[in-house]
Amino acid sequence: MSAPAVEITGLVKRYGPTTAVDGLDLRMERGSVLALLGPNGAGKTTTVEICEGFLNPDAGSVRVLGLDPARDGAALRPRVGVMPQGGGAYPGVRAGEMLRLVASCAANPLDPAWLLDVLGLASARRTPFKRLSGGQQQRLSLACALIGRPELVFLDEPTAGMDPQARRLVWDLVTALRADGVSVLLTTHLMEEAETLADSVVIVDHGKVVLAGSPQALTVESGDAAQLRFKARTRLDTALLSTALPEGYVVRESSPGAYLVEGAVDPQVVSAVTSWCAQQGVLPEELQVGRRTLEEVFLELTGRELRA
Repeated sequence: MSAPAVEITGLVKRYGPTTAVDGLDLRMERGSVLALLGPNGAGKTTTVEICEGFLNPDAGSVRVLGLDPARDGAALRPRVGVMPQGGGAYPGVRAGEMLRLVASCAANPLDPAWLLDVLGLASARRTPFKRLSGGQQQRLSLACALIGRPELVFLDEPTAGMDPQARRLVWDLVTALRADGVSVLLTTHLMEEAETLADSVVIVDHGKVVLAGSPQALTVESGDAAQLRFKARTRLDTALLSTALPEGYVVRESSPGAYLVEGAVDPQVVSAVTSWCAQQGVLPEELQVGRRTLEEVFLELTGRELRA
């Protein structure tokens, strides 16, 4: 039986008096997509850099494709692709040159011209890296991570700076990688990206895992099975709507003009909400019943305050 793509037990990493990773456990199966989520400073980047072999842990066990990234780096590197956020290329190198250089280091690389075309970079192959847009730099970085046909890919904010079309292209590519048996561990601040791509989600905060599971399981287990949402004019008196509902329901304006009723939703609750809106002379729009979103679960666990 193959070892997991990534297996971490009791990982600890300190920087002086600061503990960046504090006893973290994580398991990622082969051929799956795992989204590692957390606010800034939660320990995500440190954890990934230890898996990539760039940092050594202070305590705990880390195995990547069954190997220790600290001791077995030479054996592991040809099997792993790394996409750092920000590109990591020389400013003056041309896109095509950069990809061919990386391909020359691989035993059985993909065709660089084909990969540039797949990622929409064929027309930019002669453009210096520093003159590429942020989204183009990200796509070139992704191409460099994939050129060597890796078994496992680490993607750090893979669609940062991309327009919607490029983002969907990358999502389709990640889905194709999984279908081909490639394991993908990604970090992202886009909850929609995690929900769309990931087989499993791990939320970390203060160096510890605070919740893990499939996106569907997390959104169901972290609260009531359903919510009611609707849009209307801003600054409605949500306290008045609360009085029209059974005890225990919470009503709030989650963003300007977007209202959320939290609690078990049944036909009587829907009727109470629409009747109250009619009494206020309000026409509710986009009325929806469903689970909590992953973003709401994330904010509930990690807080809503800004992190440095």
